[in-house]
Amino acid sequence: MELFDEIAAKVKGTGKTIVFPEGEDKRILGAAVRLQNDGLIKPILLGTRVEIEKTAKDNGFDIADLTIIDPTEYPEADKKAMFDALLERRKGKNTPEQVEEMLKDVSYFGTMLVYMGKADGMVSGAVHSTGSTVRPALQIVKTKPGVHRISGAFLMIKGDQRYIFADCAINIELDAPMMAEVAVQSAKTAKLFGIDPKVALLSFSTKGSAKGDMVTKVADATAKVHEMDPDLPADGELQFDAAFVPAVGELKAPGSKVAGHANVFIFPSLEAGNIGYKIAQRFGGFTAVGPILQGLNAPIADLSRGCSEDDAYKVALITAAQAL
Repeated sequence: MELFDEIAAKVKGTGKTIVFPEGEDKRILGAAVRLQNDGLIKPILLGTRVEIEKTAKDNGFDIADLTIIDPTEYPEADKKAMFDALLERRKGKNTPEQVEEMLKDVSYFGTMLVYMGKADGMVSGAVHSTGSTVRPALQIVKTKPGVHRISGAFLMIKGDQRYIFADCAINIELDAPMMAEVAVQSAKTAKLFGIDPKVALLSFSTKGSAKGDMVTKVADATAKVHEMDPDLPADGELQFDAAFVPAVGELKAPGSKVAGHANVFIFPSLEAGNIGYKIAQRFGGFTAVGPILQGLNAPIADLSRGCSEDDAYKVALITAAQAL
């Protein structure tokens, strides 16, 4: 069974509800219609009702069964409950006037639907920047207990090959504890896609072949991973070839349970991660799905503004699966 067939089978019949703040966008509307028609999730579209209906008409979409919320038409009692909940959540950080303005932003409105249990997750980013999606999530939903920072993973797919790359989207720099957190979170993400995680913490050095603060950081991060999850197969510092190629792994890191067999790759910086996944995508012919936000208290996904309808469809499926 193909990966997304597997995810669809998990999600179907669970009744998960995903909110799309960018309901006026053709790609988002098309993905929502498909998800509804396939019986996989219950989409909630945010936006101006007239604009959504116009986009649907222009593109031949049947939206009769879709839930559409125009924030300007939201019932006063529900609007008051949302205002009160956000004001309490932002107590001491935002004034009532500021909270009122925040709720005019569909990203905040959609995040509040998740926070208040009216949606199981949110998919945004086709129109809005990463900051516009992530900021409300961090301010309202916040991180899981014990998690200090979120990260962005990519699922890399080619034929029957599946790998996780992280962090490729959020944190410009990672210290050793944060890199360890990303590793543990990424292993959990891998399991979501049927990957039995073997985690490589990457560097330009393998087992002390080079020296420097950047190498020490990755070695320290590896030790921290072993403290956090002693049963998780993880090793570092490893160069990519030592992590991926069995013969090189045996030569450079003899005795390692991960070297040469890694399927979850943790990069030491956003610079390395972003370049790495794009090289795999463009040179290697891998499909990159994501970024998948890790570490939040509720599943919220950040699309690329260059995404397609199919990207939005797949990321929504992943988001629903994270909510299971």
